[in-house]
Amino acid sequence: MKESINIQWFPGHMAKARRMMAENMKYVDAVCEIVDARIPYSSRNPDLGEICGDRPRMIILNRCDQADESVTKQWADAFRSSGLTCLVTDSRSGQGTKAFSSAVGEMLADRIAGYAEKGQVGRTIRLMVAGIPNVGKSSFINRVSGRKAAAASDRPGVTRGKQWIRIGSQLELLDTPGVLWPKFESETVGEHLAFTGAVKDDILDRVALAGNLMLLLRERYASRLTERYRFEPQPDMDGYGLLEAAARKRGYLVRGGDVDLDRMAAALLDEFRGGKLGRVSLETPAMLEEGAET
Repeated sequence: MKESINIQWFPGHMAKARRMMAENMKYVDAVCEIVDARIPYSSRNPDLGEICGDRPRMIILNRCDQADESVTKQWADAFRSSGLTCLVTDSRSGQGTKAFSSAVGEMLADRIAGYAEKGQVGRTIRLMVAGIPNVGKSSFINRVSGRKAAAASDRPGVTRGKQWIRIGSQLELLDTPGVLWPKFESETVGEHLAFTGAVKDDILDRVALAGNLMLLLRERYASRLTERYRFEPQPDMDGYGLLEAAARKRGYLVRGGDVDLDRMAAALLDEFRGGKLGRVSLETPAMLEEGAET
């Protein structure tokens, strides 16, 4: 049985960041939206459409090295078929990032041509880079700029202010803080964001969260649990039972022989986020049609 978890987190600095993004939209030609390739549905901020207005948008499926390759291809095809420019990237290794500047040029070809007709040949193109916390936004900017221009961290909420970063001679990126939205309408969306670390762990019941991750992994990648934790996930086990079985195999015990579920929950979340369970995608493009309660 899945544990119900109410996840809401919208600190004051996120409200301020949202206003800043809206105020700066008039200075940019387009928006580059970084999403987590493991959860492309949940990691897209639904408020961004309103903030962006009619600005063209590029989707960057980042952290592709941690996502199921075949599922990521499905997502890229789905975004492109809906008329969006889409790149698949891994900011840490640089995979896919070299295509960024040329993709921007193709996406904004009409706008660049319009500038040229007005005598503004070589005018700087400006993009706002947006994304939820801990999606690899700063790492992406550092990779495409070729230098450490933005602060990067595995913790959400590191980038607090805005900064312009030059990319080559005719492109500038506006780095913005990671922004969530005030209310997660879907429990699934909030949970998936928590699985990947977009929501700070200190506001969560990590044991319940890890138990629900166990259930999802058993459904989609059961063999990974067996390989990593050396137990066979049985269909009648609930999330706590799966955590307990893994903890016993790991030897995570406390005085009296009881299992240390807190330690096991922390280990599972850390190992999932670090890619130690292999390439795992928690969402498929079917969620676009079925809604987030899939």
